[in-house]
Amino acid sequence: MSEKQVVLITGALTGIGRASAVAFAKQGANVVVAGRRDEAGKMLAEELRSLGAEAEFVNADVRKEDDVRALVDRTVELFGHLDVAVNSAGTEGRPSPITDQTADTYAQTFDTNVLGVVLSVKHEVRVMQGQGSGSIINISSTYGHEGAAGASIYVGSKHAVEGITKSVALEVAGAGIRVNGVAPGPTDTGMLTRFTGTPENKAALVTEVPLQRLGRPEEVADAILYIASSQASYVTGHILNVDGGHSAH
Repeated sequence: MSEKQVVLITGALTGIGRASAVAFAKQGANVVVAGRRDEAGKMLAEELRSLGAEAEFVNADVRKEDDVRALVDRTVELFGHLDVAVNSAGTEGRPSPITDQTADTYAQTFDTNVLGVVLSVKHEVRVMQGQGSGSIINISSTYGHEGAAGASIYVGSKHAVEGITKSVALEVAGAGIRVNGVAPGPTDTGMLTRFTGTPENKAALVTEVPLQRLGRPEEVADAILYIASSQASYVTGHILNVDGGHSAH
């Protein structure tokens, strides 16, 4: 059984998930990265190993319970236990007015952002309960507690993530498991570029941030590392805003 911190990250191939994988690897953790693209996943695992970590890629779709169950079981099979789970898989969906939304666009967003978190947390808790310890970190957004015109479905999905996070934290506190959320503000990732659609829209977002710049994925990863660590041993049921002051408005 490994004595090193064992970390599982969904949505690990891009953006915040990827930055988190690199940050944990640099700390010497054993890292399992999950996503849906084999080639990119294997390249990431190789990069993490080059940083001195033990790392493995597992192809998993968080919308499918069999995939999630197998992913968590594979992590334990590889490293003996599961200390930290970062549920970073997410989609921006199709931002547009509510009158343009359909049952399909709702499902596309909620299946990944909400069902994916529910299934991931379910199976992470299943393993962590047996250990009597663990830290689960769900990735929310400033839009998990604010509104945004033209993004009602995405915003609704992230509000759900924050509610689930707090509720499960209460449910499993007695088992020694901490459950928290990290809520990034506008962060310079591929998802933000797709979400905003144009350079002008992206620049307009910056004007809403008191620190007057976009966040970097590495800055969000630093917050995730903190919550995952023993330094945050008394923190559970909390949503940590990493948003340049955006939520202080």
